[in-house]
Amino acid sequence: MDFSRTIKKASALIMPEQTLFALPFAWLGLLFAGGHGFKTWLLVTIALAAARTAGMAFNRAIDAKIDAANPRTKDRAIPKGEVKRIEAVALALISCLVLIAASFMLNRLCFYLSFVAVALLAGYSYFKRFSASSHFCLGFTEAAAPIGGYLAVTGRLDLISLVLGAAIMLWIAGLDIVYALQDKDFDRQAGLHSIPATYGEKLALAASALCYGASLCALVSAGLLTGMKVPYWTALLCVAGLFIYQQKAARGADILAAMPGIFKVNMYVSPALFAGTLVDRLIR
Repeated sequence: MDFSRTIKKASALIMPEQTLFALPFAWLGLLFAGGHGFKTWLLVTIALAAARTAGMAFNRAIDAKIDAANPRTKDRAIPKGEVKRIEAVALALISCLVLIAASFMLNRLCFYLSFVAVALLAGYSYFKRFSASSHFCLGFTEAAAPIGGYLAVTGRLDLISLVLGAAIMLWIAGLDIVYALQDKDFDRQAGLHSIPATYGEKLALAASALCYGASLCALVSAGLLTGMKVPYWTALLCVAGLFIYQQKAARGADILAAMPGIFKVNMYVSPALFAGTLVDRLIR
C-alpha cells in the first residue's frame, strides 16, 4: 500500500484544516470547566479529531451523488473518482470507533453520549433532504465539541456548558446559512431544503445575522456566568469584529467570490476565543 497516497486521499476527503479550526471548540469547554491534566486534553483532542473526520467522511459519502450533480462541488474527491464511497464510509466507521474509545477513557457520561454524537455525525447530512432546519442540525452537531470538552472534566451537564453549546450552534448555523446562498438555485432544482432556497436571500441573510447576534449574546452570558476578565472580553470584541466582517461580505454582489474571504476570516474566530479564555484562566 502506498502510504503517502492514502494520506493524500484522506486529506482530500476530510480537509484536515477544518479539524484544526474545530479543535478550539472542545478546548474552550475544557477551559470553562477549569482545565484538567494532560491525559484529559489529549483524549478530548483525539475524540474531537475523530468526530470531525467521521462527520466529513459521512457527509462526502452520503452526498456523493448530489456533489457530482452540483457544478460547485463536482470536483470533490468522490465525484472525481479519487476516493471510493466505500473508503469514505470505512474511514467514518473507524473514526467513530476511535471517538467511542476515547470517550470511554474519559468518563461514563462521555461514553454514553458518544453514541448520540455518532448518530448526529451520520445523520445531519440527510436533513437538507426534507427540512430547511438543516443549518441548525449542523450547528447542534458542532455544539457537541464544547459541551463534550466540559463534560470530560466535570462528568456532568451544567448551565455554562449548554450556554457554550448554544453559542457554537448559533454561530455555525448562521455561517451555514451564508454558505448555502451559493447553492440556492441548485438546491431548488434538486429538491433540497435550505433557508436561502426556501425563503430567499433577503430572509436568509436576516436569519444569519440573527444567529450571529444570538451567538454573541450567549458568549457574553458565558463570560458573565464565569466572571471572565479583560482577556476574554478583548477576544470577544475581536470575534464581534470578525462577525461583522462576515455579515458585510455576505451582502456583497457576488457570494461565490466572497466565500473564500468569509471562511478565511472564520478560521480566526475559535482560536481568538480560545486564546482569550486561556489567558484569562492563566492570570487568575
